[in-house]
Amino acid sequence: MLKIAIVEDNIFLQRAIKEKLSLETDLNVKFCANNGIEALEKLEKSRVDLILMDIEMPKMNGIETVLAVKTKFPLIKVIMLTVFDNDENIFNAIKAGADGYFLKDVSHQELCKGIKETMQGGAAMTPSIAAKTLKLLREPYVFKNISEYQDFSLTAREVEVLELLSKGLKYSDIADNLFLSVSTIRKHIENIYNKLQVHNKLEAIQKAKNNRIF
Repeated sequence: MLKIAIVEDNIFLQRAIKEKLSLETDLNVKFCANNGIEALEKLEKSRVDLILMDIEMPKMNGIETVLAVKTKFPLIKVIMLTVFDNDENIFNAIKAGADGYFLKDVSHQELCKGIKETMQGGAAMTPSIAAKTLKLLREPYVFKNISEYQDFSLTAREVEVLELLSKGLKYSDIADNLFLSVSTIRKHIENIYNKLQVHNKLEAIQKAKNNRIF
């Protein structure tokens, strides 16, 4: 039986992933952690075979945690499970030692299949991530341009809200997806507009795409 750890600061997503994996007889979720520091502390007491790792987390983010895990526990496999599909995060995660990379909208079946493929030495990825990875390998000059993008210091939650907004979801639908109130979503969007220095949804989405925020 494969021993799995989930490192995710969104408690609702953490529980949802755990519940889905618990349906698999050959997978056992040994522990969950809200950030990288907590994950490393728990690994000292309870070793696992594979970690499902978010990127944007407080105290120690996912990429920093991958590097720490691979340095101290090189045999542990790590699959990134995140909303971020921009070149910089993909490149930095793989450079840090990530063994796979899935977006959070991955189906339960694909995630379980990816876990098993990764344990067998494969590199499981969401198809769009695999395509971007190949592009980055073929066009290394892209890495030189990564630092040219502006950093607007959007939080992980603000990126999630903006990404859902870009998909045409209404405020109420975004609230339902993220288990938040509509008023909280409105406040997030107000903060996003202020940080991006834009005045409407179209400007915000375009500026985010231009700077590869998602």
